Amino acid sequence: MYEKTFPNKRFKKTIEFLKESVPPPAKVLDLGVKNPFVEIMQNNNYAVTNTGGEDLDLETGAVKTNEYDLVTAFEIFEHLVSPFQVIKDIQAPKLVATIPLKLWFSNAYQSKIDPWDRHFHEFEDWQFDWLLEKAGWAIQKREKWTNPVNKFGIRPLLRKFTPRYYAVYAERR
Repeated sequence: MYEKTFPNKRFKKTIEFLKESVPPPAKVLDLGVKNPFVEIMQNNNYAVTNTGGEDLDLETGAVKTNEYDLVTAFEIFEHLVSPFQVIKDIQAPKLVATIPLKLWFSNAYQSKIDPWDRHFHEFEDWQFDWLLEKAGWAIQKREKWTNPVNKFGIRPLLRKFTPRYYAVYAERR
């Protein structure tokens, strides 16, 4: 199913990484509101509950429970002013997260339409690793992938070779 959904490469790589890291079935708390990727996880035998859209910079209560096997955060942490607190407060023993990597040839993303849809951070891989480790997580697996676009120009060419997404599987220390 994810082969036909946008963005197909990112969804395909993400579900493969998730299944290799924490095979189903698993009880998952997915940070953020329900989205198209939740259906993909459910179709792959993950029992998924989403947070309610609260501002995770200010309200971390949703992650302060041990009723889940895993917390997932797919392109969430870059939207937070300070992701450290919510990452530290997660009580589940496992975490799978993806983030867009900082690209030297492109500015951080900011929607022209939605004032809430912006990136406060686009991390380098070592910065995200350090953030997780400082918050009490031990990284077990990492993977990066590109996000080519079908456009002409220098930036689209660079996107074919430069990793854009970074996935991490970590366990609570």
